[in-house]
Amino acid sequence: RSNAGETMAWSESVDTVLANKEGLAAFRTFLKSEFSEENVEFWLACEDFKKTKSSTKMALKAQKIYSDFIQADAPKEINIDFHTKNDISQNICEPTLSCFDAAQSSIYCLMAKDSFPRFLRSEVYRELVKKHQDRNQKRWLPFL
Repeated sequence: RSNAGETMAWSESVDTVLANKEGLAAFRTFLKSEFSEENVEFWLACEDFKKTKSSTKMALKAQKIYSDFIQADAPKEINIDFHTKNDISQNICEPTLSCFDAAQSSIYCLMAKDSFPRFLRSEVYRELVKKHQDRNQKRWLPFL
């Protein structure tokens, strides 16, 4: 269960938001409002991909990530540089657990430097902090 302190702690780094279920949900809602939720979806897909043990599943997941986020005109195409995109395209036939690392790192930096500061100034975040502060006050002042 999140509390007001935890919600405030999210402002410290994008990591704290990505690691918290409610924080992640709020961040996704915010990114959707900015039409950039593909960034966090790609980041999460990469995190899931890196936990894949079976080489068969790895190949399938890599192909899905590639077709969803990397290839030209992908439905959720992410904004990465030509060289990174090219490297992935060349290695997608024999994917390794690190084949999306450069792209994931690039998208992470984009979220941390660009989307995250705007999220902290957003109504979505302010409402969440307020909700947790109200909940805390009720918990400490049950007689009111």
